[in-house]
This record gives sequence, C-alpha cells and structure tokens, in this order.
Amino acid sequence: MRLKDKVVIVTGATSGIGEACAKIFGKEGAAVWISGRSQVKIDNTLNDLQKLGIVCAGGVCDAAVEEQNKKMVEEALKHFGKIDILINNAGISMRALFSELDLKVFRQVMDINFWGTVYATKFALPELLRNSGNIIGVSSINGFRGTPARTAYTASKYAMNGFLESLRTEVMKKGVHVLVACPGFTASNIRNQALTADGSIQKESPRDESKMMSAEEVAEAILSATLKRKRDLVLTKEGKLAHFLNKWVPGVMDTVVYRHMAKEKDSPFK
Repeated sequence: MRLKDKVVIVTGATSGIGEACAKIFGKEGAAVWISGRSQVKIDNTLNDLQKLGIVCAGGVCDAAVEEQNKKMVEEALKHFGKIDILINNAGISMRALFSELDLKVFRQVMDINFWGTVYATKFALPELLRNSGNIIGVSSINGFRGTPARTAYTASKYAMNGFLESLRTEVMKKGVHVLVACPGFTASNIRNQALTADGSIQKESPRDESKMMSAEEVAEAILSATLKRKRDLVLTKEGKLAHFLNKWVPGVMDTVVYRHMAKEKDSPFK
C-alpha cells in the first residue's frame, strides 16, 4: 500500500475523476477527505468508500467560496491530524459563444475552477510544506489549447496551469511536489452539468461518452504520476497530439480545432 498513513483531500469528489481519485488513492492506503456541494452525494460517496475498506470522511464545500475552503482544510486537519496530498479537482464546464455568454457564467466558472484551486491550495499549503506533500491540479487539454464555445472554461484552466507552474518554482526547494494533470475528453458528468449562455445546465452531453477515457483510467494515471513525482501529465493520444501541434503549428491548430468542435451535436457555431 504505497500511500499508507498518508492523508489526501479530494475536492469535487462525489462523481467523475474526483470520486475515482478518492477510491484509487484510498485503495493505496491513504485516508481520504472528500468535499462537494451536496451532503447527500457526499454521504453516498463515503458509503461507497467505506465498503471498499477506505478510511474516509468529508464535508460540504463550495469550491468558489473562500471561507468554505478554509473550513474544509481545518476540518480535515482536525479529523486526520495532517494533510499530505491535495487534489484540486472541483470544476465545472460551459458551452456557449462568448458573444452570447452572460458574464455571470464566466465568473462562476472562474470562481470554481481557478479560485477554488487557489483557495484550497492556500489553506492547505502550510501542512503540505510541513509534510513535503503533493499538490495536484486536475486541469485539462484546454489548459494549453483553447476551444471555441469554451472561453470561460479555457481561461480557467490556463489560469490554473499558470498558477501551479509559478507555485511549483516557489516550493520546489522545499520538498513539495506539484503535478498538473491534463486529461483529454473523459467520460464523466462534466458535460452534462456544463453551463449554457444564461447559466442553465446543458443536461445532455454533445459528445459520445462511450469512446472516451474513463474517470478510473485518469485517476490511475494521476496516482502513477504522483508516485513518480512527475511535473506534468497529458492524457489521451488526441490530447498529446493537440499539445504537440499547438506548440509548433498553432495556426494550423486553429482550423483543426474549429472543424473538430463544429462536428459536435447542436454545435453553437458552424
């Protein structure tokens, strides 16, 4: 059990990649603190973790609210006595043309995806420095390649990547490991819960989820990268190709990305 006696906080852990990380890190021996915005979902997830023999606890935390992030860290520390790993996973997506997007939606995405990472990291950092711990940001391919109709999501992931890269250089001599994980398209509920132009929920994914990488596969890759103390993790062949091509032929990628995203069901642009 490679994480025996370690304590992990996973934000946004009641579904998708967050829930998968809680299970996989827990199976490796870590005690897990989970957070989410629904107490019912937290209780259900804790029940599932306990059935797997995982030591766990959790509480409600809206990633967008600074004080709730502070309380989350304080409660985890009080319950387990220390914090070794922080997985910043809480996130939300959106799908709408910027020209039609209500700016409140843009702020909401930034508050959850970017500021949520900043808040949780800020309050957990003293413990992570004390324990030579790990900070993990679950970002996206959108963190280095923007896609149309996802302006707010792209901006939030670029901001997350920049923040964690800068922080990495601050703590690299202090024993703290920082991993930026960039999954490609992953089968989860993030597209179903994506916000539309007016802030309403999209409800139905515009993509074929069955052809995507599973949340469990992403979590396994994150665990492996954490244990190997990797700097960056880019997942899926499509994601790795996008990362490479965007670095060397960004103009070509503009056209490629446009055409690819225009094929989505009910695409807002053609």
